Amino acid sequence: MILSNVDIKKYLKAGRIKIQPAPSEEQIGATSVDLTLADEFWKFRKGGIIDLETAKQEDVLEKFSARAVELKPGQMMLGKTVEKITLAPDVCGKLEGRSRYARFGTAIHVSSSLIHAGSSNHQILEIVNFSPRPVLLKAGMRVCQVMFQKISSPTSKPYAKFGKIARRQ
Repeated sequence: MILSNVDIKKYLKAGRIKIQPAPSEEQIGATSVDLTLADEFWKFRKGGIIDLETAKQEDVLEKFSARAVELKPGQMMLGKTVEKITLAPDVCGKLEGRSRYARFGTAIHVSSSLIHAGSSNHQILEIVNFSPRPVLLKAGMRVCQVMFQKISSPTSKPYAKFGKIARRQ
């Protein structure tokens, strides 16, 4: 069951969903909460083939901070949300881009959209410019949205405890 804005507010009040900093009323839509882009990004280092079985993120990607980033056509980089999301063991989430940016050829979140039940972390965004022109990303933009779902029973493997990457975020 996808939560409506009414349910999202109830879950926030009860602490079953925590979003820090707390979202404004304007960020809460009919069935989602808009998330904002932080000033932390990762770009690809120069190099050869990336062996997906053995590659480590820190060897392939370089972290940097910026208030604005130009993304060239075909370019991909990672971004991070300002908000940290903490979910109860019986709530999961799904990240989606916003249609406003998709219409300009910008995919804010390409894959791995699931936010596991029991997560407690910032969301890392896979941002790609599919348009024929450069696009400008700015820290503070409401670039994506998260939908929340109640799952049938609480997980016995909360992601904040069992997820490999989640424990470091």
